[in-house]
Amino acid sequence: MDDKDIMIEEQLKGRDIYDERVLEAMHIIDRELFVPDEFRDMAYDDTPLPIGRGQTISQPYIVAYMAQIMHLQPEDVVLEIGGGCGYNAAVLSRLVSHVYTVEIVGWLAELAIKNLEKARISNVSVLNGDGFRGWPEKAPFDKIMLTAATPRIPVPLKKQLKTGGKILAPISDSMQKLILVEKKGEDDFIEHNLIPVRFVPMTGNTGESRWKKGMPKTDWE
Repeated sequence: MDDKDIMIEEQLKGRDIYDERVLEAMHIIDRELFVPDEFRDMAYDDTPLPIGRGQTISQPYIVAYMAQIMHLQPEDVVLEIGGGCGYNAAVLSRLVSHVYTVEIVGWLAELAIKNLEKARISNVSVLNGDGFRGWPEKAPFDKIMLTAATPRIPVPLKKQLKTGGKILAPISDSMQKLILVEKKGEDDFIEHNLIPVRFVPMTGNTGESRWKKGMPKTDWE
């Protein structure tokens, strides 16, 4: 078996990843296309990897776990907040109709576009912008996934989610935890606590410090 096969068998199937569509997506997408050249021999290791300037590409297991827990459907339109190097969006692209991903860091957004082109993926759109605001022109979304930690889920993202949809986000209070939020009605949300995680913090208007400096509290709650 090659490194990718070992990843699938040991890191994913060997834990709790059982969704065949997710496993297939993880097998199709070449993670080595999304990591710096010096880390290509580690592309399928069970760990996050640095991609430059303090940013990381997520551990393969976490990417697969997040995709599985969302119960993604082929017709879904998904918003991703925190596009990074494009790897997570690439995996999602094999599971849904279209992925819209927002990345606030300019060089990362450019990197994601280049990496997605290398991987010949055409159903991912990348926006260099503030994830706090989402992508209102493309809303509503069936699912929204945050790949950067935030103190709370911003209200603009909740408003861009279809009724019946789900938001998955790492929430940072005393520690980071992954939560799944289901939208039952316009202002009716059910929250499920999942697993402890560690993601880079979300920046831009969602930063706790900016909220304390005067952002309306209603944008958060």
